[in-house]
Amino acid sequence: MQKDIALKQQKWINNLLGKSPLVFIIYLSFASFVAYTCMYGFRKPYTVGLYTGFSFLGISYKVCLVIAQVIGYMISKFYGIKFISTMKPQNRIKYILIFISIAWTSLFLFAIIPAPYNIICLFINGLPLGMIFGLIFGFLEGRKTTEIMGAFLATSFIFASGLAKTLGKWILFNLHVSEWWMPFVAGLFFVIPLIVSVSMLKHIPLPTEDDIAARSKRLPMLKQERIQFLQEFGFVIAPVVIGYAIFTIVRDFCEDFANELWIETGINNVGIFAQTSTIMSIIVLLIVGNFFRITNNYKAFKFTHYLIIFGVSLAFAATLLFNLNYLSPVIWMLLATTGLYLAYLPFNCLYFERLLSTYQIKANVGFVMYIADAFGYLGTVFVLLIKEFYPIKYSWINFFSLLFYSAGIIGIILMVTALLMHKKLFSDLVKLKN
Repeated sequence: MQKDIALKQQKWINNLLGKSPLVFIIYLSFASFVAYTCMYGFRKPYTVGLYTGFSFLGISYKVCLVIAQVIGYMISKFYGIKFISTMKPQNRIKYILIFISIAWTSLFLFAIIPAPYNIICLFINGLPLGMIFGLIFGFLEGRKTTEIMGAFLATSFIFASGLAKTLGKWILFNLHVSEWWMPFVAGLFFVIPLIVSVSMLKHIPLPTEDDIAARSKRLPMLKQERIQFLQEFGFVIAPVVIGYAIFTIVRDFCEDFANELWIETGINNVGIFAQTSTIMSIIVLLIVGNFFRITNNYKAFKFTHYLIIFGVSLAFAATLLFNLNYLSPVIWMLLATTGLYLAYLPFNCLYFERLLSTYQIKANVGFVMYIADAFGYLGTVFVLLIKEFYPIKYSWINFFSLLFYSAGIIGIILMVTALLMHKKLFSDLVKLKN
């Protein structure tokens, strides 16, 4: 009986999604956006806590918590290189629910285990959450409209982070929940939206023959196929992986220590996170989402390099103008982080999608994405430790300025290098075919 109901439900949804491409885009974009936004509800609210009066091994407690979670997240990304690349479509939903349940349980343990022993709980929290992006993006990749749906998913990074931190601060100020219980309570607000969005994803059909013809077939990758990919393309993606690692470092500091920066500049508005993140989300969505209009894969791939270069240039220029007293702190952070996300987010929905399509590689985005992510979070841990132990006094403004300047200069050099390498590689492949 239940099986018959499920079949009828699936048939009804297939008919609904098959009526028009617009309906399909809206349905899948909404489901993936909400699902990944919910993941942030179990990951980021704790970052608005200050946890003053506590330290561990001479390190401020807030930094210990951030390092613990990022290490867990980083390990997850390294393991995800294999786990996500070999994932079968029918298993994605099950693992999304299992992993987020583990993360939420760790936040409950964080509340009841006293400091400093509850540091391990943030490490456990990061371990499963690092898998969620690859599981959700698997529903989107390899389609003619992947960019626009991927743009919705990727902008959830910005919106969801602001929402999670705003909710965390609201819980502290209005519900008077302690900093230790606040992350678990925040997760409670995301349970129902998560169940609804994941139920929607469950009914998404696989890419059509037209999708495969427009892009390339996406398949689980065995060990030999992963090795072959690295042998053929490892050299040309190396500058990109390094660049993405740098952007990840800067982005993570913007995520985890924005509260300290705003306090230093005299801004302690509860809604500042949601306000700035909403504006950034709209800007990035409009720009990145329109890439699906470019049907030529190589042209879109090439333009993605230009977009990333523009993004880091904007972050650099905004920081320079702020330090010269031409911009206010709010305008500076809005422009600099918008530029940062214009450089960072294309990797999550454009760059590797079009890379596989340009060279007609039978693989999946998850494999390449998780290689880049793993080294990105490794870099974050490294910089966190340097920042904590380097014996020079710094302000949050100066530290963020240094990050944006470094991302701008090094990012431009690396992305120009990658663009030139791909132009030569693509030209050589065209000559071989002719």
